[in-house]
Amino acid sequence: MIKTSATITMIPELKGGPFLFADDLEQSCRKAAGAGFDAVELVIPSVDSVDPENMQDILSKYNLQLAAVSSGGGYLVHKLHLGHPDADRRRQAMQYISHVIDLAGPFGAVVIIGVMKGYVGQDVDQASAWAYLAEALEALAPQAEKYNTCLVLEALNRYESNFVNRLQEGIELIESLKTGGVKLLADLFHMNIEERSIGDALRQADRHIGHVHFADSNRRAAGFGHIDFTEVGSALRDIDYDAYVSAEIFPYPDEATASEKTLAAFRKYVLQA
Repeated sequence: MIKTSATITMIPELKGGPFLFADDLEQSCRKAAGAGFDAVELVIPSVDSVDPENMQDILSKYNLQLAAVSSGGGYLVHKLHLGHPDADRRRQAMQYISHVIDLAGPFGAVVIIGVMKGYVGQDVDQASAWAYLAEALEALAPQAEKYNTCLVLEALNRYESNFVNRLQEGIELIESLKTGGVKLLADLFHMNIEERSIGDALRQADRHIGHVHFADSNRRAAGFGHIDFTEVGSALRDIDYDAYVSAEIFPYPDEATASEKTLAAFRKYVLQA
């Protein structure tokens, strides 16, 4: 059964970004539960910023699950990524993600690989970036599988990344791997920019999709932009998607309204018969 998740950033510098909540963990979880979300997705600066026992207590208190943990803090805070030309920096990036897996895994949460995947640059060509990312995923995915979860690779739009921009590119990378512990994160905001048809791209990705970011074309809640959510919902039902749709959105015009609009759209377009 598809469930809903709300994003929480625990990185102070990202407050005001496309994350529904940005208070401390307990306050954000209280708001998420009060709005009616099933789970939360965390953006953390480091694993040291989260006490797993305290997080479990908070999640239990508000009857929430942990849907996902982003590894993006490794890049945004520590300037690490898997495509760095320096091998030692790549190892540090892998170690950072490994620690995130050990944090998220016991909760059954997926680990997001977005900006951490790296990029093509002067010192790293397309083939090398692909090889570095594939090597890292091969090494890290079995660790996630031990927790019966997976890594989810996010295709970012061309203005935020120059590497793996479309779901099809992610499919090609995943299908080149020996491990089965990697899936795709389908972010509707990025897909609106890069995909000819969001519905067709979702159907083509099918079993490879492990997480969805549920946002409109302007990264606001569903209904504030121009994405056809009737088609999104139809495609998700066609592929029997049964994981989380997570609101990675601006809290526009405020958290309560954004939450209400997201959940109303979810019920109308995704859960409809």
